[in-house]
Amino acid sequence: MLAAVTFIFVFSCRKYETYPVERITDNIVYDSLDKNATYAEWVVNGIYAFLPNGYNRIDNVVLDAATDDAVASNFGNNIEVLGKSRLSAVNNPDDKWALAYEAIRRANLFLANIHVVPRDETTKTYWKAEVRFIRAMNYFELLRRYGGVPLLGDKAYSLEENIQLGRNTFNEVVSYIVQECDAIYPSLRTDPIDNTNLGRITQAAALALKSRTLLLAASPLNNPADDPARWLAAATAAKDVINLGKYSLAGNFREIFTNRKSPEVILAYQAAQHSNLERQNAPVGYVEPNVSQGYVSPTQELVNAFPMQNGLPVTDAASGYDPANPYTGRDPRLAATVFYNGMMWLRRPVETFEGGLDNPSAAVRVSRRTRTGYYLRKFLGDFGNATDYSNQNHNFPIFRYAEILLNYAEAANETDDQAAAYTQLKEIRKRAGLQAGADDLYGLKANMGKTDMREAIRLERRLELAFEEHRYWDLRRWKTAEQMLNKQLTGVKIIRNTDGTFTYSYQPVDYVSFAAKQYAYPVPYKEVTASGGGITQNKDW
Repeated sequence: MLAAVTFIFVFSCRKYETYPVERITDNIVYDSLDKNATYAEWVVNGIYAFLPNGYNRIDNVVLDAATDDAVASNFGNNIEVLGKSRLSAVNNPDDKWALAYEAIRRANLFLANIHVVPRDETTKTYWKAEVRFIRAMNYFELLRRYGGVPLLGDKAYSLEENIQLGRNTFNEVVSYIVQECDAIYPSLRTDPIDNTNLGRITQAAALALKSRTLLLAASPLNNPADDPARWLAAATAAKDVINLGKYSLAGNFREIFTNRKSPEVILAYQAAQHSNLERQNAPVGYVEPNVSQGYVSPTQELVNAFPMQNGLPVTDAASGYDPANPYTGRDPRLAATVFYNGMMWLRRPVETFEGGLDNPSAAVRVSRRTRTGYYLRKFLGDFGNATDYSNQNHNFPIFRYAEILLNYAEAANETDDQAAAYTQLKEIRKRAGLQAGADDLYGLKANMGKTDMREAIRLERRLELAFEEHRYWDLRRWKTAEQMLNKQLTGVKIIRNTDGTFTYSYQPVDYVSFAAKQYAYPVPYKEVTASGGGITQNKDW
């Protein structure tokens, strides 16, 4: 049965009453006497909590630890259910069915009742559009996990109703999301957002969701006939965001993730300042008050994917890559994405060599240590020269401009517009700090056709959007997960020599596996059984 959860607030007393009550019910939230719409605004803010927040959200690790980009530092982590094909209809750590439908129901309740509240119409128009966006966003989260799902429209079912709805098709859900984005666009705040409304949904966010949805629909998993009209629609949607002229690539890549406001961030999950990310992800060799858990171990496969600063891959003989100094002269995004041996953190070099402070021997008691020789650096504050952690801004980027450029590059390439794809990739590589080179191609190959350009775009998405919950879904929509996620994963073993130099070798540390049926998640068993046959299970589950 579709989740139907009553929205409640807990307070010490209820408005207009002289005795305490335990909850604020709908007739109090939507009150014709509440001229400030205090409770209604709390409802809107509560619905905002259903936006995606990808920080360490599955058993304290990132979703990309179920790909070839990282592993969990501790064995037996629940992420292995996803990364090792152990998923089932009763065991899915990334199940969003009930949560998404809870968000949808709360949105529908709000939309059905907000007209009663005597708040000014401008504010109510914003709220309704924002809530509809979040409803559409949750349908998207369902869509990319399960395929077609039941569309509820504006209906808010009660707990007493026997809900037995069938599944709408994938294309019907896509159409619904796109139509919602188009419908709410004029009613949302314009971009860029003012400082007092940071984190609010804007017109660009609606266009960005439309872009992501149409790219999913155009991708090989959902477009087996390679219909060019789908790719054209995806390209147009991404170009619409670009044509707003309101966003640009930020000058400093690292600061995108620690500034409350950035010219690149279209929508982020806003959170109070904290140092939790540092304590969850930084290397483990620091002591109180800076103890960290090091939950995520990026793989050597990801590290190898980053080119040299001249843009050439490390496998290219002309790149200048030195195996004895593997982190020297690399794409600056590498140091912004992973901790590697020798990086400065809290005024000392990170020690991931064998027996180092951040990779101690088994005899030293720590809760976990890197399994690959690396830790997750992205999203963390600038503590290279600090003595202690302090609270920082950490706002998970739901949509940022770099993704839009990459969306456009991908869709344009598939419509045989390689020139447009070159333009987007060059802009991103330029911002990353790669060298233009004599040919002004930032290490890209000249005269690429569709196939080579496709691979270049996919690589750039992997590097630029690492740990932002893209690769996990990209490999599925490209229908390449069977090739990319059935293999051994490797890490680096570093020996410190007596003269202070290091010797590097590489060894398997884990594996990732992917069964074809995992291109779509299983619908939760309880939903199938409670639907009376209306909700069918996905293939092979």
